[in-house]
Amino acid sequence: MRYRTLGRTGIDVSTYCLGTMMLGSVGNPDHDDCTRIIHHALHHGINFIDTADMYSAGESETIVGKALQHHRDDVILATKVHFPMGSGRNRGGNNRRWILTAVDDSLRRLQTDWIDLYQIHRPDHTTDIAETLATLDDLVRAGKIRAYGCSTFPAEELVEAHHAAHQRGISPFRTEQPPYSLLARGIEADILPVAQRYGMGVLTWSPLASGFLSGRIQRDTVDLTTGRAALTPHRFDPAAAGNHAKYAALEQLTALAADLDTTLPALAVAFTQAHPAVTATILGPRTTEQLDAALKGAELALDDATLDRIDGIVTPGTDLYRPDGAWQPPALADRRLRRRPLDERAAA
Repeated sequence: MRYRTLGRTGIDVSTYCLGTMMLGSVGNPDHDDCTRIIHHALHHGINFIDTADMYSAGESETIVGKALQHHRDDVILATKVHFPMGSGRNRGGNNRRWILTAVDDSLRRLQTDWIDLYQIHRPDHTTDIAETLATLDDLVRAGKIRAYGCSTFPAEELVEAHHAAHQRGISPFRTEQPPYSLLARGIEADILPVAQRYGMGVLTWSPLASGFLSGRIQRDTVDLTTGRAALTPHRFDPAAAGNHAKYAALEQLTALAADLDTTLPALAVAFTQAHPAVTATILGPRTTEQLDAALKGAELALDDATLDRIDGIVTPGTDLYRPDGAWQPPALADRRLRRRPLDERAAA
């Protein structure tokens, strides 16, 4: 396992990070088995674990906390805040009131006195970014967190956040966590260059493109009634017009993996490590076997000829699909923000 410094934090992390979204009721409800997965990752040299308060409604944090009882000092632990937790108003977002409540909830579930990296899970346009950053800075001073970052922020919001931090003389976001895969390379055009400019650590997620690059998906045999395909059949349906380019690329990438005498998942994971802006790749296994399959990418170094072939299959800086869970700008998600009131349109 290789290690890199996490942006400008001075913290060394493994280049592969164990993501725990699938540990809990959403993926693997067996807590003992989840603990084995975490300990297996530690055995292979992973010292970086990423979770979030909303993963299985807090269950993932609880699992991680129990598994790390005798390993806490050796692990760089990251979690996130933003999404609603429970019913009722004011139980989510990036405002000071909620962050101060949520961090204590996470510390309790994780059974720890501090969080190494506390991340804002998504942007929140109802809260001034300066308020969010000031709150996070206070948490560092209080000793509850060591550093803070963000997840799935667009490039322009990263720039705005850095300017806001500079104006107030406080630390900026130290990391960004975007989706990145062989089929979703959009961040190469803006987010990765911005992260490099500001010296941010980058933790990429979904290297297997939500299971599309798992090696189990093929155009002629995909089963839309089981597994991940059953949850989002529109993303896997070969007949859907939007999936034609994905399947064409999948076939070429599968052939490339065979030429390299490796697996498609290993190729997919290794690819994310080739970009100089990427600090760590988040692996999100549900089983130990899935973790082992992904870790094969740690043994694979892609030469320039291979990367050139990949560029010929998927153009750099382009997305062949919109990653699951990627942030949707309010200007697009809320149609009211794209339409003048009817009386104004009529007057025009």
